[in-house]
Amino acid sequence: MKRKFLLSILAVIPAMFVPLAATCQIAPDRGAAPAERAEPSYKYEFSAGYGYTSINQVNQSRYGLQGVEASLTRDWGKYFGLTANGAYYSQPIASGNPTSPTVDAVLFGPVFHANLYGRLDGFVRVLLGGEHTGGISATPNISFAGGAGGGMDYKLSPHFSLRASGDDIASSFVEDPQHLGYSPHMHRNSRASFGVVYKF
Repeated sequence: MKRKFLLSILAVIPAMFVPLAATCQIAPDRGAAPAERAEPSYKYEFSAGYGYTSINQVNQSRYGLQGVEASLTRDWGKYFGLTANGAYYSQPIASGNPTSPTVDAVLFGPVFHANLYGRLDGFVRVLLGGEHTGGISATPNISFAGGAGGGMDYKLSPHFSLRASGDDIASSFVEDPQHLGYSPHMHRNSRASFGVVYKF
């Protein structure tokens, strides 16, 4: 009786491990899609590059100016951020302007961005701040400025993108330096820039 009982126990022990061994030998489903890797999320981006602006506030100037434009953006969430934009333009795109003006601007505002397709992202922004016109005798030479624009980014890697952007910035300068600031006129200057974006 005892012998039968011991044989029964010895038979049960291997039987307990058979399902476990069978489970370990099951091959993974090769047709299952691999888990998608989430893209890293960055809170800041810095962009810099070539910039162009027209100079409609300068009388008889036939050609716009080229220079540099840069911006720093702080993102909150997936679609919204706040940006600071600075630019300095000093070189005319061709000779023929009667004077040698320069334009620099510091602007701030909200930016809304989203993925358009694949590696292509788009954004729109509203900017407010100030603009300064130098190299001429206009008074005043600093004006409140603001406008709206947008652009597109082409993603090269998680950190780097190429950017093309443009906007229309309105400002109020005197039309004639002899007005001495008493007769301001509204001007709109189109801007364009091409550069590199670094996210961090």
